[in-house]
Amino acid sequence: MKEMDHLVNTEINSQRIASVENCFGASGQPLAVPGRVLLGEGILTKECRKKPKPRVFFLFNDILVYGSIVINKRKYNSQHIIPLEDVTLETLPDTLQMKNRWMIKTLKKSFVVSAASLTERKEWLSHLEECIRHLLTKTGRQPSMEHAAPWIPDKATDICMRCTQTKFSTLTRRHHCRKCGFVVCGDCSRQRFLMPRLSPKPLRVCSLCYRQLMAEKKKEAEGDQKQPEQIDSSMTGYEPSSGDDSDKSDDDKVERWPADAEFYASEVSWSSFHS
Repeated sequence: MKEMDHLVNTEINSQRIASVENCFGASGQPLAVPGRVLLGEGILTKECRKKPKPRVFFLFNDILVYGSIVINKRKYNSQHIIPLEDVTLETLPDTLQMKNRWMIKTLKKSFVVSAASLTERKEWLSHLEECIRHLLTKTGRQPSMEHAAPWIPDKATDICMRCTQTKFSTLTRRHHCRKCGFVVCGDCSRQRFLMPRLSPKPLRVCSLCYRQLMAEKKKEAEGDQKQPEQIDSSMTGYEPSSGDDSDKSDDDKVERWPADAEFYASEVSWSSFHS
């Protein structure tokens, strides 16, 4: 972080941050605050609910910002801002579809991304880890040990991962348990449970997680001094929430991504870090 300190309050840093703000336009939040430095940026593939999609990422010294690409380097939308002090990282093995993967884990959301090359993954992880370490040292906080479960992609299974009986179709839709991230059917995810760290509203959970959460709540009520999570039994008619993934507003027709771009090509660099 010391080698980036000289960028604080410099004109070039202000210009870079202003450029990011302009690309997100009115749909994004202001990013220029005292002491904030834009350290790097690049395109990563994010494992979304329906399929992997390219996303633009911006690494600041205190936050990670990402969004959907409308016109690369000119227009982005669906901005998300993640405080780095809430982030932990986990390196993952390659799959047939995605290489150079790792997981970004936070209390509210966890997801998998992949870089175009092993070198880029190392760069991203190195810079992210350094920023996180610096922030935790500065605040005196300990790394978070609790994280939201990443959602298993829809295409990972054709049947409910709980009952293993229900087969998904155009009429039988997939849902996601907000506790474990499994793809489940409607019958196996009728219950809602209030998990304040994730949402102020009761969220859809599978039958197994519901029983576990209720058992934990009962145990806490019997003597644990911790604040128990509560269920609102009146919410049984709560609208299905499996569609509230952060990518629900994405429109594949809007994203102008070069069809001939080879993401996993060693001679192509999709990320850059500033100095």
